[in-house]
Amino acid sequence: MSVLCAGHINWDVTMHVDSLPDPDGEVRIERLIQSGGGSAANVAAGLVGLDQSASLYGSVGGDDTGALALRELDRVGVDCGHVFIDAEGTTSVKYLVVDATGEVMVFSNAGANEAFCSEDISAELFRGVDHLHLTSQSPEMASLLARLASDLGLSVSFDPGRQVADRGYSEALASTDLLFLNQREADLVADSGVLSPTQPTEMTVVVKHGGDGATVYTPDGETTHEGFVVDPVDLTGAGDAFAAGFLATLADGDWVDESGATAEAERYADALAAGNACGALAAQKVTARTKLSWAAVEGLAEI
Repeated sequence: MSVLCAGHINWDVTMHVDSLPDPDGEVRIERLIQSGGGSAANVAAGLVGLDQSASLYGSVGGDDTGALALRELDRVGVDCGHVFIDAEGTTSVKYLVVDATGEVMVFSNAGANEAFCSEDISAELFRGVDHLHLTSQSPEMASLLARLASDLGLSVSFDPGRQVADRGYSEALASTDLLFLNQREADLVADSGVLSPTQPTEMTVVVKHGGDGATVYTPDGETTHEGFVVDPVDLTGAGDAFAAGFLATLADGDWVDESGATAEAERYADALAAGNACGALAAQKVTARTKLSWAAVEGLAEI
């Protein structure tokens, strides 16, 4: 399967601490690591590791950090030919503070990670693409990309992230086949009244429960996988790794047919197992981007 991942490309500065400081307090940084990040970029890299073809649509600044981020993606095999470089902009940097339990606090600057716009879109963007995976971005771009992909007959997945309740994604959701949410995001979506994550009528919803696995909800029922017990080191990017594993597993079959019917429960069970395995692998590694492989996945689960 050839997947176009559209959304943020960031540079991450990850700081590991024993605990978060109180106001006016101070803690020692036990470990500091810089690496590529951004949900769209992370999913694209994960898909390549799982033997899929992945291209990336997003933007970086015309600075050394942007060049470094693209070089890292190119090295793992992600097609960055459609990434817009804002010559006058600076690449978005996110500062992630990770405590001893693996929980993450994020500080970010906008940078150039939403400098890509509708004027940059052409039919060439979707050439040879089977599936569009959207991550957090402007609602206008998300809705445009989802609508264009749907009109071209592509399947569409969307992982809107932390700001799902703040950014007005209802138009993009109207063209979405598969929606990824964590439990907090699912609660926010339910409270907003946009849709019922546990009782969807026109899409498939995957709700991630952290260390307790994940559940797929379809108009016909639900399927749950309880996940894998691991000792988390850094939960940053675990959701992106989950999405990569889930999508890569579904790539082996027709998960959305011409009538819009969803795949059978057995296929979703396999996809959940792979997604949870990839998320667990990511949680055991430092930084947001984990090198995924089927060999590593099969070390946790039989797919």
